[in-house]
Amino acid sequence: MLGLLLRRGEWTTAATLADQLGVTPRSVRSYVTAINARIPGGDAIESGPAGYRATPAAAAALSVDAEPESGSPRERLHAIVRALLDADAGIDVYEMADRLHVSAATLEGDLGRIRALLGADLTLERSGPRVRLAGTELAQRRLVSRLAHDEMEEGAFDLEALRRAAEAIAIPARALGAFKSDLVARLGTLGFFVNELAAADVVLHIAIAADRVAQGRALESAHGEPDETRERIAEAVGELTLTHFGVRLGRGDRLHLAALVLTRIVVPGAQGAGAAPLDPAIGDAVRRAVERAAADYLVDIAEPDFVQRLSLHVQNLVFRAREQAWSRNPLTRTLKSAYPMVFDVAVSIAGDLSDALGVPIRDDEIAYIAMHVGGRLERSRRSESTLTATIVCPGYYELHELLRSSVDRSLGRAIEVTGVETRVDPDWDAIDTDLVLTTIEPPLRPEPRASDRPISPDRIVRIQPFLTEADVERVAAAAARLRRARRLSRLRGELERYFVPGAFVRGLDGSRGEEDVIRLLGGLLASQGIIDGDYVESAIERERLSSTAFTETLAVPHALRMTAARTAIAVGIADQPIAWGDARVSVVALVAFSESDRPAFQTVFEQFVEVFGEPESAQRLIRRGTDLSAFLDELAAVIDG
Repeated sequence: MLGLLLRRGEWTTAATLADQLGVTPRSVRSYVTAINARIPGGDAIESGPAGYRATPAAAAALSVDAEPESGSPRERLHAIVRALLDADAGIDVYEMADRLHVSAATLEGDLGRIRALLGADLTLERSGPRVRLAGTELAQRRLVSRLAHDEMEEGAFDLEALRRAAEAIAIPARALGAFKSDLVARLGTLGFFVNELAAADVVLHIAIAADRVAQGRALESAHGEPDETRERIAEAVGELTLTHFGVRLGRGDRLHLAALVLTRIVVPGAQGAGAAPLDPAIGDAVRRAVERAAADYLVDIAEPDFVQRLSLHVQNLVFRAREQAWSRNPLTRTLKSAYPMVFDVAVSIAGDLSDALGVPIRDDEIAYIAMHVGGRLERSRRSESTLTATIVCPGYYELHELLRSSVDRSLGRAIEVTGVETRVDPDWDAIDTDLVLTTIEPPLRPEPRASDRPISPDRIVRIQPFLTEADVERVAAAAARLRRARRLSRLRGELERYFVPGAFVRGLDGSRGEEDVIRLLGGLLASQGIIDGDYVESAIERERLSSTAFTETLAVPHALRMTAARTAIAVGIADQPIAWGDARVSVVALVAFSESDRPAFQTVFEQFVEVFGEPESAQRLIRRGTDLSAFLDELAAVIDG
């Protein structure tokens, strides 16, 4: 709940929080009380008529070590897993239940939860009342890592969060910060660039390894034949582990951890780093996947330098996938909600690579691909978002020149000044730039000529002859409003075209899961000849690659291939939020895209997601969208502001 409030940064009702968390408003109030108890003499969350809002102290509440609830399910689960990991002969169910002061039935339930956490390489073996954990040492370490990740706040992967998570599962954490700093510095001296987003994750694995080795559970050997680069990193990891954790790692552990460093936090291709040569098969697979995504989404990414950089990243990704040594990305949720089209391009690339290379690719790994795609598009993007402006400043010495210089200096990345009017009575209606920055009052009721573009009050920003910080903020705000209006106006113009009569469901039932909802909405479009069964199945396959819950309220399932007869949207609104991936959504919009209407993809996809990214707009649409007509009326009203 605290993560939700921090991300929103504004007032949120108890009902909205309850919907997102899947609890009652009464539970929300109890959570607020518990969180505020973490901050002596102050509150992390303030309450008011509009609901709840995070205060500046909220972030500090995350870093306060709260006393664990004695006997809580999570505390019991950690204790049982720790006991299973420590005892080769396993544990006695009845003895463990007595030790934890719970019934044998409760402990059996906890064992069921533990089974759900186990990967393919771990099993619980049962012999009467005795249960033991069977599997490789690496698989057992991955289980510890998963428990630590589950302890961490969503989206947080700083060293403080890592320390709290490690201590919660009894992993030594006192030296994590110093170890990470020294590791990054040592890698720098060896000629590597470090991926800071994944560094904390690798430090966690090293701490787990040190803890296991201290208990006599070392790795006897490591995967693959080590080269000179891996040997150098292994030596550095061994020295730092001895210095900070007081544990001497054997050769197997040193080489294993060196492989993690090479494939997870070292940026491929760094000068002097001795990066491994690119596997031609991986390079070919990446090139084909990128070319297909570039053609399908009409994006400029099929450039040799981009393909080369992404191929080196994917080579490491393949190694991580085969070793099940996944790299966590704390920006996954942000990338998915803020850049849905970029993320979808990454999903397309990841899907093709998964098929071609035979490895699964998870959401966090897709997010890293999305960062590559976004970086490429940012470099090649035209200045379409730059707005033009005219300055109106009656001439007096060089005053207008000074003002233009100040505007360029303070707002040059947001707007481009293309004209300066120095007359006291300019022809206002002849000014055709996006914005008008004026030091004098414009006429209240301009009389535009038929051939001119009438000047709108929304385009005019009053500024001072000597630009102030307040002026800069007002101009920036006006530019942001205008850019948003332009983006959403494209969606506004296509509403009636895309939304299909008869393809609207109020009271959507998501109890049988995402695939059932996709088939329901897909059936509505199929009955009108817009899509066929293959498109529905393709949308389900896309959902399996990565959840399409792009905001806290909206899921947008769709196929990766644009095979619909025409672009159309089927909408379902749930009276109570439904589980969708790891989120809970109230609106599901199944979008069918056609090959002949590719330019519509970005318009519909990103702008529709943007509307539902604003909690107040989303709640308005959910409450008032009783049927398709009402939904479209409210959507138009939201877009028009």
